[in-house]
Amino acid sequence: MSDDQIPNDSKLTTSKRRWAAEGKFLTGRVSRPETERLPPGQHLVKNWPVLDLGVQPQISLSSWRLDVFGFVETRLSLDWAAFQAIEQSTKISDIHCVTTWSRYDNRWEGVSTRDLLDLVTPTAEAHHVLLTSYDGYTTNLPLSDFAAEDAILATAWEGQPLTGEHGGPMRLVVPHLYFWKSAKWLSRIELIGADRAGFWEKNGYHMYGDPWREQRYSDD
Repeated sequence: MSDDQIPNDSKLTTSKRRWAAEGKFLTGRVSRPETERLPPGQHLVKNWPVLDLGVQPQISLSSWRLDVFGFVETRLSLDWAAFQAIEQSTKISDIHCVTTWSRYDNRWEGVSTRDLLDLVTPTAEAHHVLLTSYDGYTTNLPLSDFAAEDAILATAWEGQPLTGEHGGPMRLVVPHLYFWKSAKWLSRIELIGADRAGFWEKNGYHMYGDPWREQRYSDD
């Protein structure tokens, strides 16, 4: 391709280039050597166990909405059509649940968290993210982890729409943290300045949740 054929930078490519130059959203390795792939205390499963707070909200696509706000330059309130119109991505990653099971090579489709962040542009005050789900569940994580390369707002798993029991129509997937951080039925993403505990964090779970450090509970 000659120089005169190179397209102009979009806001997306400009932002990603800036993030790379600043090392802004670098959280470590996306993949690990096979000998380190399974975190300590975990065992592999072939199925996908269902865990929730006892309530599985029924969310129609016609009423679904995602709000992104807080320390951002542009707030978003997306209906399903607007969310689907964002560039779609595919990620393959492992799941590590705090209840000690792991599942390898899950194929997700949806919107990369980095692509969503590019639309809202976090301000300098944004350091953490507070997630809220349709069932009232909340959880927290650093912005840098929310923006990990393999993090995705997933609408499909293994080529099929995400089922309600697993968080459909859309859930967060942040593979390098325990799976309670990957909120199901996501409805609100708030970019905040100081860390703020979510549901499980207020009830004895670790504020961060690194599986390889076995950060399951608050005193780990």
